[in-house]
Amino acid sequence: MNRNLLVVLFLFVGITASQAQTADEIIAKYFENTGGKEKWASLQGIKMMAKLNVQGMELPLSIIELKDGRQFSVATFQGMQFYQEVFDGTSLWGTNQMTMKAEKSDAETTENFKVNAVDFPSPFLDYQKKGFKVELLGKETVEGSETFKIKLTKKPIKVDGKETESVEFYYFDVADFVPILVESEVKSGPAKGMISQAKMSDYQEVNGLMFPFSMTAGAKGQPGGQTITFTAIELDPKVEDATFAFPSGN
Repeated sequence: MNRNLLVVLFLFVGITASQAQTADEIIAKYFENTGGKEKWASLQGIKMMAKLNVQGMELPLSIIELKDGRQFSVATFQGMQFYQEVFDGTSLWGTNQMTMKAEKSDAETTENFKVNAVDFPSPFLDYQKKGFKVELLGKETVEGSETFKIKLTKKPIKVDGKETESVEFYYFDVADFVPILVESEVKSGPAKGMISQAKMSDYQEVNGLMFPFSMTAGAKGQPGGQTITFTAIELDPKVEDATFAFPSGN
């Protein structure tokens, strides 16, 4: 092989390894600054109480996420409860807002949800064991803050029966190494092709771990969005199995 080509290949491999290492250093710093990797790994569950801002109205919201993948969220409006993304480990269901009845999700949506259930409490925790890949794409300014942009490639999902790449972009503030923005492409539904954004702020400590107490979700380049303000976060809550069960009679 041509010696010059060998040198070029060597330099390329060295640069790639350096970028991967730098991404790992950013992730390591993130865990260090938010409570420590061991403490995050020992977390068994999270219960979050919040207020959801919808068109100027504040709706009470409760969210539970467990290490085994089970989770649910429920919002209350005019005495009615709307359940979304309730996962008991096998089935995924939510409230149909037209009929106000519980409905199970289709098989593909449920399988995709199972794939992403390993994200708890962070997709970056032992990401290699999950089969994920990370790549540092450089620095980028987000709403006046300088950030590290990291590409996270997760396990593929299915869209209309076809295996599809699942990628998210995380923007870590260079000052404290916490993510302040997450972006991903919507793969299906009316918003297919749009870029969804989740902006995080107001990080506060809860029993030694740091959580964002404000989150705004919406579409990139579009006005509006929904803001969730967390009022309380409980770690390792006791949760009855019945909490996730699909209602009888549906």
